[in-house]
Amino acid sequence: MKRRKRIVAIGKVRIGGTCPVAVQSMTKTKTSDIKRTVAQIKRLVRAGCEIVRLAVVNRADAMALEKIKGSVSVPLVADIHFDHRLALAAIDAGIDKVRINPGNIGDDRKVKEVIRRAQWRGIPVRIGVNSGSLPPAILRKYRHPTPRAIVESVKRSLDVFAGCNFDDIVISAKGAAVLDTVRVYEILHEQFEYPLHIGITEAGLPFRGGIKSAVGLGILLHEHIGDTIRVSLTGDPVKEVVAAYEILSALDLRRERPVLISCPTCGRCDLKLEPVARAVEKRLGQYKRFMKIAVMGCVVNGPGEAREADFGIACGRRIGIIFARGKEVKRVRESALVDTLFEVIDENITD
Repeated sequence: MKRRKRIVAIGKVRIGGTCPVAVQSMTKTKTSDIKRTVAQIKRLVRAGCEIVRLAVVNRADAMALEKIKGSVSVPLVADIHFDHRLALAAIDAGIDKVRINPGNIGDDRKVKEVIRRAQWRGIPVRIGVNSGSLPPAILRKYRHPTPRAIVESVKRSLDVFAGCNFDDIVISAKGAAVLDTVRVYEILHEQFEYPLHIGITEAGLPFRGGIKSAVGLGILLHEHIGDTIRVSLTGDPVKEVVAAYEILSALDLRRERPVLISCPTCGRCDLKLEPVARAVEKRLGQYKRFMKIAVMGCVVNGPGEAREADFGIACGRRIGIIFARGKEVKRVRESALVDTLFEVIDENITD
């Protein structure tokens, strides 16, 4: 069921309401290493990341935030566990949002102190519940991090925020189990009007983790659930951003980047298509606009698919046809296919 969420501003990025689903990632450097952290944030921004989260583990991390924020343009989120004083320091440093985990941040008095400081600074707070770190009382009650246990943890936190008359809230409630996580978010979506940050936590290495995330996020986004996403992968965080946009693009939720359509190949293919497709994909990275590019390997579906794309290649034996806007424009030898395709693209697109 489509349900409009209240709008929350994280720096210059607005989520909720009818705003586009925003793409997040998280730095994997030590935050206190300002030079490396800023460099990684800038790489994420070039890849299209719209909100960046940083781990604030100790005082040195918190002290680095002000300088990091002054060096980048993207909204920053401080990720806090265990020590509420780090949240207070991060807020004072000018962070755009703070994430706290009610499972390990301590008693309600500490949470209320963070809420009051966030109110004073006018920034939102993300209530970030993880299946691996639920409050002890809830684990004793449910014995395992079931969907009901996770939802109850969120509700208990919201009661504390309500007691402080604070509603500038984003909720996340992630788990590593796809179907349990989907169920949690379905319940939260139905019961609350706060924007939801969705993801599958600890999804794994890029290939399997990407598939796991695509399944879980795909289900939720198709159900109109989720206002901002992170694909949590073990590896380069830029891959998280790329994967997030691929998921959103597949669901027609973000149409801002090229989409490559390429055939899987079979015995009818008379050339090595994979290197051609990889070369096209790499060069498409420089284009920041939506367009469909088809790279097809034989005469069965190739011409038809290439005509339906904005630009395309239909390959034959040692020769290929270049299409633009449904029309054949050139026939070239195999070695010139990629260069000619991009010459045609550049001749036909307008800024």
